[in-house]
Amino acid sequence: MKYYLLAGEASGDLHASNLMKALQKTDPKAEFRFWGGDLMQAVGGTLVIHYKERAFMGFTEVISNLRKIFGLISFCKKDISEYKPDAIIFIDNSGFNLRIAKWAKKTGFKTHYYISPQVWASRSKRVEKIKRDIDSMYVILPFEEAFYKKFNYTVSFVGHPLLDAIADRPKTLDTVFRKDHELGTKPIIALLPGSRKQEITKMLSVMLQMVPKFKDYQFVIAGAPSQDYGFYQQFIKDNDVRFIANKTYELLSISYAALVTSGTATLEAALFKVPQVVCYKAGTISYQIARRIITLKFISLVNLIMDKEVVTELIQHDLNEKRLEEELAKILDKKHRTELFENYFELEQKLGGKGASEKAAKLIYQSVS
Repeated sequence: MKYYLLAGEASGDLHASNLMKALQKTDPKAEFRFWGGDLMQAVGGTLVIHYKERAFMGFTEVISNLRKIFGLISFCKKDISEYKPDAIIFIDNSGFNLRIAKWAKKTGFKTHYYISPQVWASRSKRVEKIKRDIDSMYVILPFEEAFYKKFNYTVSFVGHPLLDAIADRPKTLDTVFRKDHELGTKPIIALLPGSRKQEITKMLSVMLQMVPKFKDYQFVIAGAPSQDYGFYQQFIKDNDVRFIANKTYELLSISYAALVTSGTATLEAALFKVPQVVCYKAGTISYQIARRIITLKFISLVNLIMDKEVVTELIQHDLNEKRLEEELAKILDKKHRTELFENYFELEQKLGGKGASEKAAKLIYQSVS
């Protein structure tokens, strides 16, 4: 079978690559053409457009790049038409993917969505478009199945692929990792400022203000695969902080605590059992628009899945030097850490166990074979 996959960022690249591996096991004749990243490319097939070329964050950034986005949409439709896949698989990235899905469904292609757009967070009317344009939806968060049921749309909960990605990773030895990256013996506080330039610019400067305040700890920046070290240098300056690129899981596996930009990384830190403070700051216009359309009590996946505040979220003006110092000190406290670990264990149970990629791959293959 021929599969056309569309992923738009680093996390989508990770999950899509694991789905591709599972499809290869289910369908030995699987052929891939895709929009994604390095991890998908390593599996095999043809990379059409790298996600780095269309990583726009926030409303104002999208608007300023509309001409490029519409050009990519037109090119994508043409490319799919020429490839004639047996199935199109969309991975998250709703702004782009739902536009392609509408055209693809009308054109007669089989449409599958792996990792639902966050329609439960805002603009739930998009569910009607999903019902119209998506043949099969495979969700990874336990509350999504019930959410879609309210709209009379049946979806398949396959579990969360992060469980597989973390379980299957090569094990990291603390002493070896520290030696390889010239780290000292102090406990590590990982800084995960996001993967997009806009995120890093907003978050990293505030995170780095903690370095001189916690001298008994080693701060290490987790560099995103989508950015070069040169971009981070303008923020690091003379700070006593280490930088390690594209080794986030290895870093989290030996970290004592973390400051994490809201997104998939909050769930990753929780599954590695790392106490964290969740950080989020957007441009003023983007934030004001988001406030008016997002209806959730929380922004982090950890709190959303648990339906209570497990990890502290510092949003917009609350993300400042004083508050961040207070919350970082709290997650370094032994009593608070014990409570966090108990909640993290419960969180993992809610995620449905391993095998998300394999379950989704089998369902996709069965529908087109």
